[in-house]
Amino acid sequence: MTPMIDVVFLLIIFFLVSSHLAKQENQVELSLPIAASSADDPNQPPPRVTINVTADGKYSLAGRPIAVDRLAGRFADVVAKEGKDLEVRIRGSRLAPYSAVEPIMLACTKSGIWNVTYAVFREPQR
Repeated sequence: MTPMIDVVFLLIIFFLVSSHLAKQENQVELSLPIAASSADDPNQPPPRVTINVTADGKYSLAGRPIAVDRLAGRFADVVAKEGKDLEVRIRGSRLAPYSAVEPIMLACTKSGIWNVTYAVFREPQR
């Protein structure tokens, strides 16, 4: 009985920690752009990295600030670990200029990542 209780406690701790890390990606308050069409892939999702771009052009990856010149290296590390099917999701403020998003796409290209998506709000149905 004691080993089973130990396993249950370990599972509880694991899920608490993993849910906390998942929430950190979306903690940055951004006003996302609105898209007329959007779709979620119902199949098995690929591994995903979310990068946030604030209105003033600052970046955060996994809830931590990151410099633009370090993006390609970080993406290459994740590709080496997760594989070529990596998805990079850009959560950019609608007030962020394109010049703040372009370096992310260039870093993805340098790292061999072709699956880049943008987080947007779905336009309300009329």
